Amino acid sequence: MSSPSITIRSLGYSDLPQVISIERRAFPTPWSLAMFVLELSKPSGVCLAAIEDRRIVGYLICSRYADIWHLMNIAIDPPARRRGIATGLLEEMISRAGRDASYTLEVRPSNSPAIALYERFGFRSAGTRRRYYQDTGEDALIMWRTAETASTSSASG
Repeated sequence: MSSPSITIRSLGYSDLPQVISIERRAFPTPWSLAMFVLELSKPSGVCLAAIEDRRIVGYLICSRYADIWHLMNIAIDPPARRRGIATGLLEEMISRAGRDASYTLEVRPSNSPAIALYERFGFRSAGTRRRYYQDTGEDALIMWRTAETASTSSASG
C-alpha cells in the first residue's frame, strides 16, 4: 500500500456511521444501514476497515457462500482514492479468506479503474448480469478469481 499511515482492521458495528457516510459519497445507490448490519452479523464473513488518523477511509465486505467468497462491497472515500487503499483491503481479504479460495464479484462495466484493480488480483470476466444496477439499468460484469487465475496475476503473491 502506498501510504504507511493506513492500517487495516476488522470492521465493527461502531464503525457503521462512518461507513454509511462514505457509502453515500461513493455510490449513486448506497447500501442501507440494515444491509451492513446483516453482513457484519455473518460469522464467516470478512469485513474490513482501512483507518487513517483514527478515521475510516475505506471498507470491504466479503461474504462466504458454501465454498465461494463473494466480494459484496468495497469503497474508498473519494478524497482518499488512488493511494493504494483498495489494494490493501483486497490483499488483507485474500490473506484472511485464503489465497487458493474462489472469489466472485459484480462490477459496473463502466468502472474501468475497479476492473483493472480486480484483474491485477487475478479476477477474470465470466459473463454479465442483465440490468443488475437498478439506478441506471446497467448490466454487471461478473468476475471470478480462482487458484488458477490467481497464479497468473501480478498481485497474487
